[in-house]
Amino acid sequence: MDVNCIDFFMGENYVLYHGDCCDVIKGIPDNSIGYSIFSPPFAELYSYSNSNRDMGNSRSYKEFFSHFKYLVRELYRVIQEGRNVTVHCVDIPAMKERDGYIGLKDFPGDIIRCFRKEKFIYHSRNIIWKDPLIEATRTHALGLMHKQLCKDSTMCRAGCPDYLLTFRKPGENKNPIEHKEGLVEYHGSRKDIGGIGIKRSHNIWRAYASPVWMDIRQTHTLNKKDAKDKKDQKHICPLQLDVIHRCVVLWSNPGDIVLSPFAGIMSEVYGAVYNGRRGIGIELKESYYKQGIKNMKLLNIKIKKNKIKKLI
Repeated sequence: MDVNCIDFFMGENYVLYHGDCCDVIKGIPDNSIGYSIFSPPFAELYSYSNSNRDMGNSRSYKEFFSHFKYLVRELYRVIQEGRNVTVHCVDIPAMKERDGYIGLKDFPGDIIRCFRKEKFIYHSRNIIWKDPLIEATRTHALGLMHKQLCKDSTMCRAGCPDYLLTFRKPGENKNPIEHKEGLVEYHGSRKDIGGIGIKRSHNIWRAYASPVWMDIRQTHTLNKKDAKDKKDQKHICPLQLDVIHRCVVLWSNPGDIVLSPFAGIMSEVYGAVYNGRRGIGIELKESYYKQGIKNMKLLNIKIKKNKIKKLI
């Protein structure tokens, strides 16, 4: 695969690229990716790096989508027919000093419209519950403040959950994703997922098929501490591993290549390899990329130890 990147690291069943996803993805062959899952920059909401190639440094909401559509077009090219792409996103707060009003921008809706314009089929949406008190403490959003409730509740609003939007490329899936024994491993916080065999599988599937995921462990993420860069870092929030494990198992086969074009500290690649898939991760920010290599090396050690335990 001939790709344009700054650096790369190849491990067992994965390759990590340090570079711009819009450059690297051009070197990925047509119809070669079994599944893609990622969390894109949230338009102009956060600054992830100082690079002018970082989509998070778009000057405006509109400019972000003018860049993002090129990636979506390339995703359509590289994804196999009948297979899926999952995007993690949120509603974006509108700020008076930047947008002229206080409210919310329908970022998930605009992502849906962007994917549909590039011929993807809108396939599924999951809502991930978030604690509004934690959001209020972290963001100081006016609409979530109790003092605003007391003062004038017309400005009060609900907290912003996370959304998982899944899109499918038209065509026949030539390699069905079969679960002949059903679902065995549950990823989440519930303690009542019991049973054995097909009964357990039904219980897990009921949790996964729920349109609202209340059972995601919010702090169950990869290590992010060493990825912080004081010079330009303003935001880092890895996608929870429970989310990634569920999506990878539902929408890819063992051995499939799973792509994350905004890989960060490689959470999605980690989830892919953990579940017996192959992974490609692309990350522009050097500190994230280096931490991602460390995370993947630790996973390789964990997998080897588990194999040794099974042999014993």
